[in-house]
Amino acid sequence: KAVVSTQSGHYGRGTVAFGNSYTEAERVVAAGYDNGDIKLFDLRSMSVRWETNVKNGVCGLQFDRKDILMNKLVATTLESKFVTFDMRTHHPKNGYPSVVEKAHKSTIWGVRHLPQNRDIYMTLGGNGSVCLWKYNYPKERTKQDSDGVEMGVAGTVDQVQNVVLGTQPISAFDWSPDKEGLCVCSGFDQTVRVCIVTRLKSL
Repeated sequence: KAVVSTQSGHYGRGTVAFGNSYTEAERVVAAGYDNGDIKLFDLRSMSVRWETNVKNGVCGLQFDRKDILMNKLVATTLESKFVTFDMRTHHPKNGYPSVVEKAHKSTIWGVRHLPQNRDIYMTLGGNGSVCLWKYNYPKERTKQDSDGVEMGVAGTVDQVQNVVLGTQPISAFDWSPDKEGLCVCSGFDQTVRVCIVTRLKSL
């Protein structure tokens, strides 16, 4: 049977996200590490499918939906940065296309996509704030490089809203799968907050 274990004597910190579960057989796990590495493991072939480094420790990872063919992956990191990868087209040299944004002026602890619209997501700031974002696809998601090999094209990310909920980091967040815009979050101040985000259908 397959066994996943850490290297002897190494206890690195990291985060994981499951995705690409569009059939009974297909499964991947994206793992982010405190050295900035992101590795995509194919559970069907038990191999590393892709890897990159985002230059800052990875605090959070999430696919926009885990039960479809890989579409987008968002990685949040230290030093106020998060990266949105377009996971549909892999280039043998350049990998997956991505767009980098800065927010919160602090560590970004995590990201959560809106279940009703996978192009909208919330990031969680170490300064007690949450930011709402919308991903915009390019007119063409693929193009050919100079050798005629197909490569992906990253879109753009727009900040929709930014609100400060407390003075301590927001460490956990989740959307309601039933009521669009209803959400709950908790922070280092040991407070649980229930919030509502309105006008999401207009985005």
